[in-house]
Amino acid sequence: MPPIVYIIFNRPRSTRQSFELIRQARPTVLYIAADAPRMDRPGEEMLTNEARQITEQIDWDCDVRRLYADHNMGCGRRISSAITSALEAFESVIVLEDDCIPDPSFFHFCDGLLLRYSDDERIMAISGDNFQKGIQRTDASYYFSKYPHCWGWATWRRAWQHFDLDIPQWPEFRDAGGLSAYTENDRELAFWTSTLDLVHQKRIDSWALPWTLCCWLQHGLTALPSVNLVSNIGFDIDGTHTHQSSPFASLPTSSIDRLTHPTAVYRHAIADRYTDDLVYSGPWQHSQKKRKRSRWLFRRGSLGRAAA
Repeated sequence: MPPIVYIIFNRPRSTRQSFELIRQARPTVLYIAADAPRMDRPGEEMLTNEARQITEQIDWDCDVRRLYADHNMGCGRRISSAITSALEAFESVIVLEDDCIPDPSFFHFCDGLLLRYSDDERIMAISGDNFQKGIQRTDASYYFSKYPHCWGWATWRRAWQHFDLDIPQWPEFRDAGGLSAYTENDRELAFWTSTLDLVHQKRIDSWALPWTLCCWLQHGLTALPSVNLVSNIGFDIDGTHTHQSSPFASLPTSSIDRLTHPTAVYRHAIADRYTDDLVYSGPWQHSQKKRKRSRWLFRRGSLGRAAA
């Protein structure tokens, strides 16, 4: 199994649950990345310390590498810098945040596809997320999407090398009409233009939205499982970007015990269209009609903690 990059912060309850799944997976290399508490949040230092203490319970042979911030870096820099650090040392990683509870088969799923597509530059990431509400899109164990969902995911150094948190390419790409190749209608185009403008202006602190743009700039795809493998339990008052309830909160998970591979690599346009209607520009259009943006959409970003 490749190294796991485990992101924790100030939620010891969810950390306890997700860390137990990591303990069962028994990775040989484990990065634990934690941001520092915010000084204007009373009690947060105690919570961050408690979460860190939970990860001290290593009872298997493991090379543990702790990336603990001395000052609060924010979601974007803390998470992306941890992934960068791990991929400077290893060719691939699995990334899991403290409020993402994976089915045990998630780790084998990522491991198998990281090996299979290690040299296939069409594939930028592997995700454990399925938001198709039980609709079976394929007879295989996974399909390919333009959306790099990141509630439990994996990638390679060859893909992450293109990442830039500041998305300096965005204004030129936007003004040249580049986004039209990744959107199917004016509604979707308006959603992503507005969202990425906010990221570029630093009005959304996100690493996952820049990662989405990075994948699109590389014409990359993400492998998504045919069933949901990760449940996000972080939609509560403690969530950094997921304060409000969501139809995707605490989704049930299933297992993929044996990998069945697709016969060809192509984007599943129908599945992506469904995702857009349900997750991205569909809800956004509804909120625009009410003359306000949904905080859930714009503070959580690319369906992964603004998306973290």
